[in-house]
Amino acid sequence: MLEQWLPWLDMAGIAVFAASGALVASRKEMDAVGFVLLACVTGFGGGTLRDLLLGNTPVFWLRAPEVVGVAAAAGLLVFFIAHRVENRFRALLWADAVGLSLFAVAGAEIALEAGAAPWAAVLLGVVTATFGGIIRDVISNEVPLILRREIYVTAAAAGAAGFVVLTQAGLWREPAFALGLLTCFTIRALALLRGWSLPAYKGRPGREHPDR
Repeated sequence: MLEQWLPWLDMAGIAVFAASGALVASRKEMDAVGFVLLACVTGFGGGTLRDLLLGNTPVFWLRAPEVVGVAAAAGLLVFFIAHRVENRFRALLWADAVGLSLFAVAGAEIALEAGAAPWAAVLLGVVTATFGGIIRDVISNEVPLILRREIYVTAAAAGAAGFVVLTQAGLWREPAFALGLLTCFTIRALALLRGWSLPAYKGRPGREHPDR
């Protein structure tokens, strides 16, 4: 059952992540080409790195050109409707949260199907969920979300790990997938709503050399 739904879930994640990339383009007042570019790199970046690390070549979007069409269409759609979104940064964060949840669990599932060890599948789920956003933010000269104090990678890791642990424990993959997705989205949503963040390092005065 999950094998039948996985391509559609992956497509949905690509569309949502592509929209989040296009929303960044709208904040930067780019042209339509910029919208499509950021939509595609956000939608494909994490999955591309995942496939390269797994040795799955050519990477998935070169084997499924319709995926490119979905990402490009999402970018162009946002180009025409972004002005209707009053708070585009907030919309970006919520679109990104949905994509993060879908990609974290779907990436871990794809890694397990490719024969990756459970711990590697969790890491590849995180890579799938976050690397496209890193490329998006670097290209648009933004501080990547993963380098901010807010909870982001932790949510992706929790969702991917939850899915992997449940499947390794013998739970059917469909409910394990749903619970992993829900775990990631819940943590990220609560972080957005309540301002949760991980503790940051606090600098301290250095000690003087004992000879001084």
